[in-house]
Amino acid sequence: MPEIRFQIQWPDGSQETCYSPSFIVKDYFTPNQDYDLDDFVARSRTALKIASDRVQVKYGKPCGLALGQLQEIEAKSAQYQSGQYKELPPLKVRFVQFIESSESIF
Repeated sequence: MPEIRFQIQWPDGSQETCYSPSFIVKDYFTPNQDYDLDDFVARSRTALKIASDRVQVKYGKPCGLALGQLQEIEAKSAQYQSGQYKELPPLKVRFVQFIESSESIF
């Protein structure tokens, strides 16, 4: 299966490279686009679950890396939704870019 990585920038300016075992994320995100935090998480949840399901259809088990990535995104977003950031205007996540790989882990 083709895999892809994507780079995001969290509301505090920190950047992270994320993983998907499927190009499906290209249907949900646009490079150099800002997304409200809740919207970003919802899009990530949908795209990464579809990607994991595709792996399950092909290999007989869901993709632990995709589901793990989703857990990381949900955990990090929860940090912004509580504490020092919760009183700020709607928080944005910038979708920086896709990083395509010629190799697959599957």
